[in-house]
Amino acid sequence: MYTKLFLQAHRTPILNPAQIGALESAVSRTADFAAKRIIVRQQEPLTQCTLLLEGFVERFKDTPEGRRQILALHVPGDFIDLHSYPLKKLEHNVAAITPVKVALFPHPAIRALADESATLTELLWRSTLIDAAINREWIVSVGARSAAVRLAHLFCEMYLRLERVGMANGLRFDLPITQIDLADATGLTAVHCNRMLRQLREQGLVEFRAGIAEILDWTALKRFAEFDAGYLYLD
Repeated sequence: MYTKLFLQAHRTPILNPAQIGALESAVSRTADFAAKRIIVRQQEPLTQCTLLLEGFVERFKDTPEGRRQILALHVPGDFIDLHSYPLKKLEHNVAAITPVKVALFPHPAIRALADESATLTELLWRSTLIDAAINREWIVSVGARSAAVRLAHLFCEMYLRLERVGMANGLRFDLPITQIDLADATGLTAVHCNRMLRQLREQGLVEFRAGIAEILDWTALKRFAEFDAGYLYLD
C-alpha cells in the first residue's frame, strides 16, 4: 500500500475505502534513487508529484559562494513536491540523503483526485499547508533562536514526525544526516554545530552519533527548546 505512511501521518480527515482506493490508483509507478542523487532539479519542468516511501530526503538551495541551506528534511509518508502540481516546477533542489523509494503521482491524477472528492482535496491541501507551517518554524529557528535551541528544536520535531509513522524506538530514532547537514539545516557552521551538540549531550538532553539520535530527557529537551508541537498539527 503506497499511501499507508502518508495516511498514518495525516490521520484526518478519515477516508473511506473508495477514497483510499482512488489515492492508491493515482500512483503511476515507483522509483528508486541512490543516496545523494538529485530527485527534483530546480527550474526543470515537472509533470508528477513524489511521495516518499522509504529513506530520507532534503530540500536545499546552494548560494553562488557554495554555501548550502537545507530548507526541509522529509521522512517516509511525506509528499516532497506536492506544490509542483500547480507550479509545474520548483525553485529549489530535492535530493536523496539515503537510498530512497518514492511513489509517483502524475499531475493529471492529482487533478482527478481533487475533482473526485472534496475530502481528498482537503487531505492534499492539508499536507501542503503543514509543510509550509514547518518551513515557517524553521525560519523562526534560523532567525530568532540561539544555536543550541535551534538544534534542540529540530531534534524534538524530527522525533515526533518519525514517531508518528512508527520510525522511533522509544526515544531513539535514525536521523541519517551528518553534522555538516545539521549545520546547513540550522544556519550554523560545522564547528559551531559540533560545540552545540556537545553542549546538549553534556546537559543530558540529547545525544547524536553516527546518524542516530537518542533523546535523554524528553521533558527537559522540550523545555530547553521551548518546543510547541502545534505547528505539526498532529491532532
